[in-house]
Amino acid sequence: MLFNSYIFIFIFLPIALLGWYGLNRYGKYKLASLFLAGMSLWFYGYFNISYLAIILCSIGMNYGLSYLFTKLPPLERASTENLSNTKTALPLINRLGLLAGIILNLGILFYFKYYDFFIENINMAFHTDFNLKHILLPLGISFFTFQQLSFIIDRALGRCEHYSFLNYLTFVTFFPQLIAGPIVLYKEMIPQFEDNSRRKFNALSFARGLYLFVLGLAKKVLLADTFGLMANYGFAQTFSLDSISTVIVILAYSFELYFDFSGYSDMAIGLGRMFHIELPINFDSPYRSCSIKEFWQRWHITLSRFFVTYVYIPLGGSRKGRTRMLLNTFIIFLLSGLWHGAAWTYVAWGAMQGLLVVWDNLGIIGIQGHEEKRPSKFHIPAWLGWIFTFSLFNLSLFFFRSESMLGAIQLFKNLFSGKYTGKIHEVAAQLDISEIYVIRQALDMAAPSIVNYVYLIFMFILFALAFFLIFRRNAYERATYNELTSGKCWGICILFVWCVISLSQISTFLYFNF
Repeated sequence: MLFNSYIFIFIFLPIALLGWYGLNRYGKYKLASLFLAGMSLWFYGYFNISYLAIILCSIGMNYGLSYLFTKLPPLERASTENLSNTKTALPLINRLGLLAGIILNLGILFYFKYYDFFIENINMAFHTDFNLKHILLPLGISFFTFQQLSFIIDRALGRCEHYSFLNYLTFVTFFPQLIAGPIVLYKEMIPQFEDNSRRKFNALSFARGLYLFVLGLAKKVLLADTFGLMANYGFAQTFSLDSISTVIVILAYSFELYFDFSGYSDMAIGLGRMFHIELPINFDSPYRSCSIKEFWQRWHITLSRFFVTYVYIPLGGSRKGRTRMLLNTFIIFLLSGLWHGAAWTYVAWGAMQGLLVVWDNLGIIGIQGHEEKRPSKFHIPAWLGWIFTFSLFNLSLFFFRSESMLGAIQLFKNLFSGKYTGKIHEVAAQLDISEIYVIRQALDMAAPSIVNYVYLIFMFILFALAFFLIFRRNAYERATYNELTSGKCWGICILFVWCVISLSQISTFLYFNF
């Protein structure tokens, strides 16, 4: 089920809200949690009912392992800094439980997401002929696996307690974050579900959540999907693009990805607030960043947090010298690339991001007005840092979006070829959307020769609007700190109606694929 669908907005969400608050009002707290978990499983199983068996097996396996830890002698709470020393700090039985949890969770993820990729490369490297399974990737498996893996690691280290199965089930399946994040931690969610005061309807929280949900819906339906028309066409024409059309296509995809993920993040937090539950911020205007390091402190924040806590620090973090710190940084970006998809293009994208962050960590060039722990030898203005950061990230998207390394390399060739074939008109013509239908029909009759130029003008207006929006106060800040005046409420109502009318062109969120 998609957030941007009629069944979700007009059937699923009202039933979920009425059931949650209705049961809680009469003190049926356990029944309310069970109802919410059941609705979340319906939300997940709507895509493919067989997915339910996978997620329920994963939940049962991890909860059972957590229960086994209750039978072990109690441990002193391990600190994050000591995570890399678990081999000596933990009893053997805890180490075995920790190892089992990691192997089982990553084993499930490997089978469904990476098995065919692994076999393909084995066949290629050793000239074998092992059969591929063509396994259908369950939606959200990367997210709920990492979510539960963090819980099991902390259980093995004695950092958290064992919770009731109902609370654990609700924590894992809570539908606003189930499919594409944020990757939430038990300490962020379970205490909220255990707090009975959060089960009462809060008008302000609901209003701000609804406001944020609609803003996110508009980002997805009106902006991301519109940019996607140009991006999808352009990447299907990789070998015929010229220099200018390549720039336009990668900018279109860049903004599609930005508004798609930003919109989903806003909608997830907004839905959480409608249930009086706070989800962590996962997206904080990353296209404002003046360095790649800052960019990754703003983009997919909870994924970065996971890798830092459970990979970077156990590898030694920055405690084993600068060279080791730079290597550890590069490793987590390689893994982040592989997390996004089972393809060498994602690995190349992760490697490029890792090298750029390593370069930032070397501290050779700093940004004026941005304090760093290690002083830099040279400083550049913030605006120049922004240009470099935005441009380099967009170049990395050649790998991220391409179907193959050959396609990515071709895009680089196109970019630096210096050719112009007029392909930009074909790319702009993909913006044949319903909002300009009347204008196009009138021009087709009155002046058909200028229709293509109208598409170009509309395209440049769309890009200008995108740049304007990324530098404005973001939706989360406006929904959290601004007063909800009557004018804003009317504006949101108009925006909602516009989005609902446009839902006939439903598309999935890009991060559903990861």
